[in-house]
Amino acid sequence: MAEWFIVIGLVVFGLALIVIEVVFIPGTTIVGILGCIFGIAALYLSFEYFGNTIGAITSIVSLIAGISVVVISLKSGVWEKFSLKSTMEGKVNGEIVITAKVGDVGKAISTLKPIGNGLFDEKILEVRSSGDYIPADAKIQISKIVDSKIFVESILN
Repeated sequence: MAEWFIVIGLVVFGLALIVIEVVFIPGTTIVGILGCIFGIAALYLSFEYFGNTIGAITSIVSLIAGISVVVISLKSGVWEKFSLKSTMEGKVNGEIVITAKVGDVGKAISTLKPIGNGLFDEKILEVRSSGDYIPADAKIQISKIVDSKIFVESILN
């Protein structure tokens, strides 16, 4: 009798971990891997304890239960209260009217590796280099502006 509790417990715990993986934790993580390990252990023990016939039945029932639990948990809408519904609408330098133009000279107020902040006409703007590391306090010049993204180059003294 204890063998049934072990097999059923492992199947249920494995399914619970897989549902947690699918619904709450995106990607493949240790939770999903552990769920699969518990499920495989349950199937192995069902074959070991009860033989091939019961092991095969346990495998089929576990597969059907697993698919059903995942489908029902996703379709039920219960998880909607846990999901994020807001989206980010902001853009880089979106709040600031960019008065800077190509050719303006300023100063890097943080390191640019490749993104950081630059000071132009007493306004702090997010700027990006062309991939180069530019140290803080270096003179920089705007090389291009694309969709409110400001690209700069270092000016050697």
